[in-house]
Amino acid sequence: MALPLMPKATAVWLVENTTLTFDQIAEFCGMHALEVQAIADGEVATGIVGLDPVANGQLTREEIERCEKDPDASLKMLMSEVTIGKHKGARYTPVSKRQDRPDAIAWLLKHHPELSDAQVSKLIGTTKATIASVRDRTHWNAANIKPRNPVTLGLCSEADLEKAVAIARPRSGLAAGSAVAHD
Repeated sequence: MALPLMPKATAVWLVENTTLTFDQIAEFCGMHALEVQAIADGEVATGIVGLDPVANGQLTREEIERCEKDPDASLKMLMSEVTIGKHKGARYTPVSKRQDRPDAIAWLLKHHPELSDAQVSKLIGTTKATIASVRDRTHWNAANIKPRNPVTLGLCSEADLEKAVAIARPRSGLAAGSAVAHD
């Protein structure tokens, strides 16, 4: 079962504004009944402002009233029409792996020349300017760049790399079996 947004704040609001049992609130918020009782006693979550699940569209007033009448009933959260998909923005690369990007770019340029700069950029989270500087050997650290597989460096997944290559091959005119041997 999906938990409400900010479960403790939701529990605080439900304790203060409804006659639901501690068990009902605990089940809905993914907490233990004793924790909900401690909220009601003022021992826990004293500084937390209650979050109204009706205003947030997680519950209806009718659902609360139904469960107030029947202590054995369980609250059912409204399903949101908004689906959370994959993040489409730039991928975050930890500082410890950023120095590996030029090595990964060099490997991709060597082993998969069919990949466009945009695909390489999206795959390992770099800029087209960095790709161009590695390609024409004007990168500030060009003397120390060694082509290394971005999958083993942890900059992308094998599935993402295979997908990008599968998309790029028909565009470039290379046959599926003509890939360069991998390190």
